[in-house]
This record gives sequence, C-alpha cells and structure tokens, in this order.
Amino acid sequence: MPTANFDLQIRKTIEAFVEELSELVRHAAVQSVTEAFGSGGAAPRGTRSAAIAKAKGSVPSRRSKGQKRAPQDLEQVTEHLMSAIKAGPGQRMEQIAKELKTTTKDLALPAKKLIAQKKIRTKGERRATKYFPA
Repeated sequence: MPTANFDLQIRKTIEAFVEELSELVRHAAVQSVTEAFGSGGAAPRGTRSAAIAKAKGSVPSRRSKGQKRAPQDLEQVTEHLMSAIKAGPGQRMEQIAKELKTTTKDLALPAKKLIAQKKIRTKGERRATKYFPA
C-alpha cells in the first residue's frame, strides 16, 4: 500500500509540473505575438522591405497568406507588368518577374487580367509561355 501513496505523489507532482510548463509556454506565445503585432513597438516582419521595394520602384509582394491585395496595388502591378511586356516582348514570366523584382505568383493574376482584356497575348504552354503586347 505504501507504493500506491508514493505513485499518487509522483503523479500529482508531474501534473503540477505540466500545468506550470503549459502556462509558461502560453505566456511566451502571447508575449511574442504582442511584440510582433501590437504594443511591442517593433514593426511587423516584411514592412521595412516592402517600403524599400516601393521606394525603389519595384512591385511590393509581401502580405499574409490569404490576404487580398488592395485594388490600387493590383492596378500598379498590372501597369508594371504591361510596361515590362511592352519593353521586352517574348519574355517568359520568370524573366519578367526577375526584372520587376517580384515573384511569378504575384504576377499571375495581373497577367490573367491583361489576357482577358486582350491587352497581351501568349505563345506556348506552361513555363514555356511567352508574353507579347496585343
């Protein structure tokens, strides 16, 4: 019977430790989120690089997963894409993205819009697609 009492003490001690550890982890998570987004005073990640990119004239591309672009940002990217295609007809999207200092993912929607408006035309398929002004 004495071992049952000893086992009970061990379990209680372990449970208290786990609760204390869980509380510490929760507190650390709340603190890191607060520092990243709120009253911590530090700017969110990507803000400075997006501001520098905008100042240099490249296309801003940093945003949260699932976050939609503002209509004026989308329009700006579309205009940059159109001017890049006019300046270098026959380039692939990877080449255009490198020139605009952005990703091909960020240029996909503006390219689809320009194709739908018949402002640009394409030749080829998939990664071999080349873009030309219409």
